[in-house]
Amino acid sequence: MTKHETNPPTDAPSPVRSGLFGASRFRISCLFRALRSGLRASAAGAALAFCAAAAPAAAAAVSDLDGAVMCGYQGWFRTPGDGSNEGWVHYASRGGFKPGSCSIDLWPDVAELDADERIPTEFRHADGSVAHVFSSHNRKTVDRHFRWMKEYGIDGAFIQRFASATSSKRIGSLNTVLDHCRAGAVAHGRKWAVMYDLSGLAKGRIDRVIDDWTALIRERNITTAPGCMRHRGRPLVAAWGAGFNDDKNRPSLDDWRKLVAFLKSDAGGGCAVMLGVPFGWRTLNRDSLPDPGWHALIRSADVVSPWSVGRYRDPAQVAKTVQRHWADDLAWCREAGLTYLPVAFPGFSWQNLKKGRGETAALDQVPRRGGAFLWSQAVAAQRAGARGLYIAMFDELDEGTAIFKCSGNPPVGASAFVKVGDVPADHYLRLAGQAGLLLRGALPATDALPARR
Repeated sequence: MTKHETNPPTDAPSPVRSGLFGASRFRISCLFRALRSGLRASAAGAALAFCAAAAPAAAAAVSDLDGAVMCGYQGWFRTPGDGSNEGWVHYASRGGFKPGSCSIDLWPDVAELDADERIPTEFRHADGSVAHVFSSHNRKTVDRHFRWMKEYGIDGAFIQRFASATSSKRIGSLNTVLDHCRAGAVAHGRKWAVMYDLSGLAKGRIDRVIDDWTALIRERNITTAPGCMRHRGRPLVAAWGAGFNDDKNRPSLDDWRKLVAFLKSDAGGGCAVMLGVPFGWRTLNRDSLPDPGWHALIRSADVVSPWSVGRYRDPAQVAKTVQRHWADDLAWCREAGLTYLPVAFPGFSWQNLKKGRGETAALDQVPRRGGAFLWSQAVAAQRAGARGLYIAMFDELDEGTAIFKCSGNPPVGASAFVKVGDVPADHYLRLAGQAGLLLRGALPATDALPARR
């Protein structure tokens, strides 16, 4: 199940911080100010003791989302021989993974991958050479992805966890990729959080998520593990899919209430909860269910992140309507005491995915415009007053929203692929990192693309 299918297209501080670091810096600052002001050692010690008592409150106010650019990490690609025993997952269509039958619209750039990371396919480039892909089940490849995040200044990832798969035979593979992501994030100084995608979960089955999170706490110390994102002193967990008005059999409002209450309870780890909601959540229209009960649910959470993929399609629309929409969202969240995390995306295309379902869709449905589209959203978020940004997605090839390195020379033949344009393979990674500089005031908010650094 993919997020986009819910509705088709028609001066900030540094984010690198933690409660412990913030509290330590707070105490040192207090002592320095006391000594500089001429206090005796005993008085300075008393001042330090006071600051030490106040430090937990200061640390509790800190959020890893402040000034950060996060990305969604699908981690769902599998290949024959990768150890998952799942075959061509998220590559293949109904006819397999071969020319004329696939589910991806972007082709990954594997030039930097080692031989044991590159998987040969039946596809061929224009020069006749074999086209290769990768597997998310390969720890080396996942580690490489998190290294790219560090190299380009992306602060971390929301690791996608599909609720409908947590009670299936795929759970072992899901946990393997989760472990790879956590290890990669820690190795490269990035933050991570689990994001449950509930879009494929039927009404009345919310206990699947509760049971899975309980198991992650018990078996993987998920709320206290290194690199886990924290928001106002608590571990952060995200749940996506609340309140959409599509005709899918989704968890009910009561299901969502039960889940949020559990995640915030001691049994659920005392978490801060981020909700992925429709673009029209505030006005309860467009892609949102109209029941005001969803507003009460959102107020019970801690972070709101409206899904915007496919809701607009060019920089002019972003400047004309989206910036104002986000600003109004932010005002609502400030009144409710919530953190707001808007979603930006580089472009969109799902022709091959839809073809495999017997449907049609245009290739390159929302063009990337050489990065101008993504950058326009980063500028709009900053001008609206947002202090963080969620970019969808790092590795989404199926719907053409990936920001990681994609090929400008995809295979030719019976399947068509989006060419990312006359830009370097790392262009969108670099723009994502520069969006962070923009949010933190290190780059000006200009419509022109920033220079490569």
